Amino acid sequence: MPSEPTPEGAGSRLAWLDALRGVGAMAVVAEHLLPWFLPSLRPYWFSLGVYGIMVFFLVSGYIIPASLERHGDVRKFWIGRAFRLYPLYLAVTVLVVGMAWWVPVRGEVPRDGSAVAAHATMLLDVVGVGGVADTMWTLSYEMVFYLLVTALFVTRAHERSGLLAVLFAGGSVAVGLAVAGAVLTGGWVAYASAAAFAAGLGCVVSGRFRAAGACALGLMAVGLLVVSSRVPWMGVAVLGVMFAGTAIHRWESGRGGLWPVAASAALIAIAPVQAIESGWWWVAPDVWITTLGLAAATFAGAMALRGRRLPRVLTWLGLISYSLYLVHHPLLKFFYEVTGDLRRSPLALQLAMSAAALAVVLLVSAMAYRFVERPMQELGRHVARAR
Repeated sequence: MPSEPTPEGAGSRLAWLDALRGVGAMAVVAEHLLPWFLPSLRPYWFSLGVYGIMVFFLVSGYIIPASLERHGDVRKFWIGRAFRLYPLYLAVTVLVVGMAWWVPVRGEVPRDGSAVAAHATMLLDVVGVGGVADTMWTLSYEMVFYLLVTALFVTRAHERSGLLAVLFAGGSVAVGLAVAGAVLTGGWVAYASAAAFAAGLGCVVSGRFRAAGACALGLMAVGLLVVSSRVPWMGVAVLGVMFAGTAIHRWESGRGGLWPVAASAALIAIAPVQAIESGWWWVAPDVWITTLGLAAATFAGAMALRGRRLPRVLTWLGLISYSLYLVHHPLLKFFYEVTGDLRRSPLALQLAMSAAALAVVLLVSAMAYRFVERPMQELGRHVARAR
């Protein structure tokens, strides 16, 4: 996931965040690898995938607002985000579409211009459009968070993260009870949001009507979250998790208490009351609460170890985590097309193919970081410094 990188090494002050990204990324990879290659090892007492993304969202909530406040420049922030997010995202999109003759693009992706509009903004899941890569849906909520944090920053309301965590957590309960699915549907939502996104972000980056543009984008993002996202309660809960991460940072720096974190955690734990009726196994109370608890414990454990030297492999996995997160699912699909269905194969063969698939994923992810992510981030820093 595209949080602020901390490449200083395993012993650096913020290396624990990279380690968390590494853990989260590998959990998501395991969520997608095990059902295809080692189904007997997949756990069902908690959700590996939800655990991984919750760890990511806590990390983003912790570091992104702090990064924006530290630099104090929304123009530089958005230029940095664009060069951090889009190059690899576009490269994976081109890869998946280019290989559609072999592995067809997901049926959830519309075959019209609304897919282009939704992918351009990354607001995929909140405008009801599937991403060409299955994991792209979480980027929608990262983008909503960036838009909302920008609006809060330019209006000087960004210190109220504890209250926002509780409001979004409580909102997830209310939305889960009141809204079964998207209220606004159709391609026009993707087109309209893309037009507003371009106009509003133009104002934010250029500085002309910056506050108006940022506020309009923040309101649009929250509105889309509630009325047009695929799973409204989940999207609102994610914002609660991210602002809980921000509240933890406030507490750590002596600017707030931990009660908003505890309150939001309790509310998010009961959020999927209505969603349980949809039959998803991972929102059953025991699985959902266990998954959230494990994500919280992982974050707290890593935070307790901050400042200490951590395993280099975890910080390295964190460094390449965005590449790992985006490329692994398409690669696993391609690998599956070559190997065929292994679910009833001997365990030895399953283990061998799993190791081979993981090796390919790690190698390609490392190359994507080296040749796409890192050069584009350096270019973004150069562009941001230019006036």
